[in-house]
Amino acid sequence: MKKNVLIIGAGGVAQVVAHKCAQNNDVLGDIHIASRTVEKCRQIVASVREKKSLKTDGVIEAHALDAMDVEATKALIERTGSRIVINVGSAFLNMSVMSACIATGAAYIDTAIHEDPKKVCETPPWYANYEWKRREECEKAGVTAILGAGFDPGMVNAYAKLAHDELFDRIDSIDIIDINAGSHGRYFATNFDPEINFREFTGQVWSWQDSKWTSNKMFEVGKDWDLPVVGTQRAYLTGHDEVHSLSHILGVPNVRFWMGFGDHYINVFTVLNNLGLLSEKPVKTAEGLEVVPLKVVKAVLPDPGSLAPDYTGKTCIGDLVKGVKDGKPREVFIYNVADHKEAFEEVGSQGISYTAGVPAVAAAMLIASGDWDVKKMANVEELPARPFLALLDRIGLPTRIREGADDRPVADV
Repeated sequence: MKKNVLIIGAGGVAQVVAHKCAQNNDVLGDIHIASRTVEKCRQIVASVREKKSLKTDGVIEAHALDAMDVEATKALIERTGSRIVINVGSAFLNMSVMSACIATGAAYIDTAIHEDPKKVCETPPWYANYEWKRREECEKAGVTAILGAGFDPGMVNAYAKLAHDELFDRIDSIDIIDINAGSHGRYFATNFDPEINFREFTGQVWSWQDSKWTSNKMFEVGKDWDLPVVGTQRAYLTGHDEVHSLSHILGVPNVRFWMGFGDHYINVFTVLNNLGLLSEKPVKTAEGLEVVPLKVVKAVLPDPGSLAPDYTGKTCIGDLVKGVKDGKPREVFIYNVADHKEAFEEVGSQGISYTAGVPAVAAAMLIASGDWDVKKMANVEELPARPFLALLDRIGLPTRIREGADDRPVADV
């Protein structure tokens, strides 16, 4: 049954989502894209038409919307007949968009945890600070709300669910490893919204170790990982959304997130941070102007979407899971490799945006089919993993499993 989809946001991830919804509009129906900057939405619509992404004749339209305005969002959902809302705007929008979905009965999907713009690195568990407080509200309204349905969080949660349900009798640890081995050719840039990117790294790094929250400083703990395709890469222990849900929902005693950073990124980040330029707190200039340093840095850095044409190389993101199966120790790496150039050629975005956007569309398709239309709030690891991973194999993000010398598609496991 076609549902009609409203995409909120007009960045690189939204562009991927729009193309992938268009490629599957026989399932998803009409496509609407909304943002405060309607011209960006129109550019995405033009890109979809230029690349002939629409699978069947159908509607794809751009709309101006301040998604912080719940009443305006409700009105747009109702006017467009959208039954699924994919929120890939700023993480500051989650609660407002969710409110509009609950009020209209539309299903809600996001790809990242909610953030309060006045707070940085809140105490764990993050989902319990905002989203999980609204579980009863969603269930009472019969509204499906799928949280964190990007790649990380998202696909890595499904990998953990698969491991928990099928591959292990007991899981002792999950290490989520996110490596971007690509190059955009710029002096310095972030792969997604600089404001959100930097906020992740300026506070404490929270990980779940020995069944308790453990705090470190950013770049304090690093490790080299030997990975498929991209080889040996250094990554650093970092706080991240999925640590907060996986530790709670699956009951695994050790859940850690590792992200790859080069020396150049670390050096520039450290200088900016030490100078106070990554602060979210307003300051006054000598001329009496009030500015937020972090927003100024965001304004002078390249738009992440502009990196796509020149991006080369690959990403490798996956879960290294250790535990016991049939009384014997077991270790598997469940992962995906994506190519920046291939992503740009297909949808006009770089690989980081591609890996974040495609899973959200798979989630929408599973809601449309009924497989994930659970009429309540759920994180990805609370839902069946196989249908999600099988669909992603088909629409652009194939999963593989490496165990010792054996490396094969997830479908063969």
